[in-house]
Amino acid sequence: MVASEKRTPRAKRADAQRNEKALLSAAAAVFVRSGVDAPVREVAAEAGVGMGTIYRHFPTRADLIVAVYRHQVDACASAGPALLAECTSPYAALARWSDIFVDFLVTKHGLAAALRNDQMSFDTLHAYFVESLVPVCAQILDAAIASREIRADVGAYELMRGIGNLCIFADQDPRYDARRLAGLLIDGLLLPPAT
Repeated sequence: MVASEKRTPRAKRADAQRNEKALLSAAAAVFVRSGVDAPVREVAAEAGVGMGTIYRHFPTRADLIVAVYRHQVDACASAGPALLAECTSPYAALARWSDIFVDFLVTKHGLAAALRNDQMSFDTLHAYFVESLVPVCAQILDAAIASREIRADVGAYELMRGIGNLCIFADQDPRYDARRLAGLLIDGLLLPPAT
């Protein structure tokens, strides 16, 4: 077969794409509730599909974990511009995005821990995380700085690391409220009102 005759992969049908998105959302919910080691049948029940559907999309647990991680990064990334468009101010968008980011990070720690044995996959996912989310955070910060709502001496990566550090043990202590602490960090960026 000549190279030009090679088949290109076909795009997934619309129903297959919907099933995959439903599976990823269901898996994320199950992983938050029951941990990454939750039985696949629990994910299937949450998504309202059969086990065969899950294995057709994600042949191994690692495939499912990687897909959930990417799905959550994508959701967090797309939330930034949407919040800037719908919120009353860039600061309000930043505060809401911070909540979404915290929720993702709390889930992410379990997903990342499950992938630690495969360092190459873990490194690839971490790079995807940074490349996808730092520009989104920077866009929101830049808008809030331009509107003179927050101080200008914090960078996106620095802020994300700070929020990330507040989330490290959030899944291990129900009394610990990472969202509240991240909110206090975001509040600390506010400029005092002009007099």
